[in-house]
Amino acid sequence: MKKASSFEKFAARCWNLLNEGKPFTPIFTIGIMLIYSISKLGNPSFLGDLTLGFLAILPMLIIYYLFDYPLFLRNYLWIPFTVYLIIWDHVNLSLLLTAVGLYFFFTVFFWGTFYYHLRIGTSWLNFTRFWKLVLKNSDSTSGNAQEQLPKFLLLLSLWNLVTSEQSWTGGEVGVLIFFYAGVLLFSWILHKNLFDWKPKIIPTYTSNIEERTSAINEKVIVIVIDGMRKERFEEANTPFLDFLRKNGTEYTNMETVYPARTVVCFSSMFTGTYPFEHGIKSNMVWKLGIKVESVFDSLRKVGKKGSLLAVAHLVDSFGKDVETFTAVMKNNLVDRGIIERAKNIMEEQDPDLQIVQLISTDQTGHSRGVLYDEYIQKIEEADSLVEEYFHWLKDRGKLENYTFIVCADHGQADGIGGHGHLDEGERFVPFFMYGPSIEKGKSVEEKHSLVSLASTISYLLGAPFPDKARGPVLIDAVRKEVIDYEAAKSNSFSASL
Repeated sequence: MKKASSFEKFAARCWNLLNEGKPFTPIFTIGIMLIYSISKLGNPSFLGDLTLGFLAILPMLIIYYLFDYPLFLRNYLWIPFTVYLIIWDHVNLSLLLTAVGLYFFFTVFFWGTFYYHLRIGTSWLNFTRFWKLVLKNSDSTSGNAQEQLPKFLLLLSLWNLVTSEQSWTGGEVGVLIFFYAGVLLFSWILHKNLFDWKPKIIPTYTSNIEERTSAINEKVIVIVIDGMRKERFEEANTPFLDFLRKNGTEYTNMETVYPARTVVCFSSMFTGTYPFEHGIKSNMVWKLGIKVESVFDSLRKVGKKGSLLAVAHLVDSFGKDVETFTAVMKNNLVDRGIIERAKNIMEEQDPDLQIVQLISTDQTGHSRGVLYDEYIQKIEEADSLVEEYFHWLKDRGKLENYTFIVCADHGQADGIGGHGHLDEGERFVPFFMYGPSIEKGKSVEEKHSLVSLASTISYLLGAPFPDKARGPVLIDAVRKEVIDYEAAKSNSFSASL
C-alpha cells in the first residue's frame, strides 16, 4: 500500500476548497461572474464593474461564512431570495440558468462521475444515481444542492443588479444596506432559536478518575470504520464484530461531535476536546496542526509510541504522527491494502497504540449512497478484514495484554454519504471495546461522546491525559478487579520507594 504522495496531500487540500460548502460558495459564485463577464473583457469598465459587483456581494459572503444553515434551516435560505425578488423584481434568467447548469455539471458529472471514477473506480454511469444524492444531501459540502442553490442564486442576482444599474441614488444604496442588515438579523435569530441540536460541550477537563502512573494494557488497537452508520451496521452480517461487542462492552449511545466531518472527528477523538479548542473546524484546514496536545503527545511523555494509519487529510491535524496511505485506489481494494500496511507497521515499529482508519465504507456512502446494498457489503467486508487482522495480531503474540476498540468517527445520512450537520444516521456511532481488561457482555446505555477516547486510551496505557481532554474515561468498560489490582500494585511500588 503506497503512502500518500506530497502531490496527493496538496491535491487533497485543494479539493477541500471545492468539497467544503463554505469555501465553495464564493469560489463558484465568483467563477460564474468571471465566465459571464468574459465577453466584456476588452471593455475599459470591465475591472471596475467586476470589483463593484464583488463588493456588492461581500456582505452576503461574510454572512454565509459566519452562519451554518444545517438540516431544515437550509429551507430558510429561500426567504432572503424571495425578499430580494419582492424589493427589486430583477433577475437575469440566462445568468441564473447558466449557474444552475454548471453547478449540476460540477456536482453530478465532474465530482460524482469523473472524479470518483479516476479516484476509486466507480462506473462512468455513476451520475445516474449521484444526481439523486445531491438533491437529498443534508451535509455541509458543496454537494448539498438545497443549501448551495439559494445561496448562489441570491449572490448572482445581487451582483447583476448592482452592475446593470447605470447609477445608484443614496436611497437605493440605503435599501441595499438595509437588506444586508435584515439578512444578518434574520440569520442570527434563526440560529439563536432553532439551531439547538449540537451535542452539549463537556465543561470541565477529564476528572472522573485520576491519571494512572502504570499501564493496564501493553497495547491498544483502535479500528475506525470511517462513516459506518449505526443502523446499517445493525442490518449487516458482521459475525466477528458482533462477537467483539457481545463479549466486550458496547456503548449504545456514543455521540460524535459537530460538525461531523472526518478531520474534525478524528481531531476530537484523539485530543479529547472540541473544535473550538483544538482548532479544526472542517475538512478544510486553513492553519495546519491541532492547537492542543494529542494522545500521541501523551504517550511520548512516558516513552511510548502511537501510530495513526490514515488518509492524507489527517496530516493537516496530526502531522508526522500520521502514517498516510493513498486514497487513489479502487474502492474494492483500498481496505485490503490498509490492513496489509497495518501489519507492516506493527512488525516494523511495534507501536503501543495503533489506530487504523478503514475508508471503503465511507467512500461507498459518498459515491453510491448509504441506503443501497453496496454500502452494507462494505461493512461486511470490513468485518472480515478486522477479523483477519485480529487473528494476525494474536498469532504473533501482540495481543497478550490488550484492548481492542472498534468504532466509527461519524455515521452517514442520506444523500452523498452526508455527514456534517448531525442528521439522522450520522450522530450516534457504533462503539465497543474488547479485551482481557474489559467487562464482558456489558451494554452501557448512558450517552457518551467520542471525545472520551483520548483519555480512555491514555488511562489504559498509563499515560497522562492530553492537556485539554474533556471526555471522561470510559471506566464503565474496565473490569473492577483490574483497576483494584493495578491500584494495589502501584501503591505497593510507591511504598517500597
